[in-house]
Amino acid sequence: MSSYHLLAILAIGLASNLDNAGVGIAYGVRKIRIPWYSNLAVAFISFLGTLVSGVFGSLLALWIHPWVAHIIGSAVIIMVGIWVLLQSSKEQQIPESETVAAQSTGHFSRLLRNPEEADKDSSKSISLSESLILGIALAMNALAGGFNAGVTDLNIWLTSLSVGIFSYLLFALSAWFGKKYAAEKLGSRATIISGVLLILIGLAQMW
Repeated sequence: MSSYHLLAILAIGLASNLDNAGVGIAYGVRKIRIPWYSNLAVAFISFLGTLVSGVFGSLLALWIHPWVAHIIGSAVIIMVGIWVLLQSSKEQQIPESETVAAQSTGHFSRLLRNPEEADKDSSKSISLSESLILGIALAMNALAGGFNAGVTDLNIWLTSLSVGIFSYLLFALSAWFGKKYAAEKLGSRATIISGVLLILIGLAQMW
């Protein structure tokens, strides 16, 4: 494996999980505890999502020209980066007058902007069942990273492992950091940094 491929795998793992850092800091600031098993469940969902989307991407790459697959993978991760940036600019929640379908579509976005909503029983601790919902919301960026790895011929297993490890570490460390330093402003910027990094990764892979 070339150093470029290894760097790309690590970059996807990091960029896919910066939302975890933002959510972790938000939990730390609010003194919401994240047990290790709940954190592990979130990381496993990100790992699994990356793996499945990576397999899909690699299968798609078998039917199209490698250059076209490369462009598609780069374009997808850039579009997801733009979507992440757009989501970070939405401060208001979906109005009650909108349809149930629209509310469902915006649920995960609201959860990332207001992560305390995952603690549905207000226990100040994220249970295993609550972590499943949170894990799905946080795995959205990982899907794009996995697909990108599949169509650009990166090692899918290593990419998935990178995403899972970064998910666990960033969530745990950022929660500790938020609790210790109450870094609310840094947490709110994590989504923006994630979007920018995804765009930069996509642009770099086009060359």
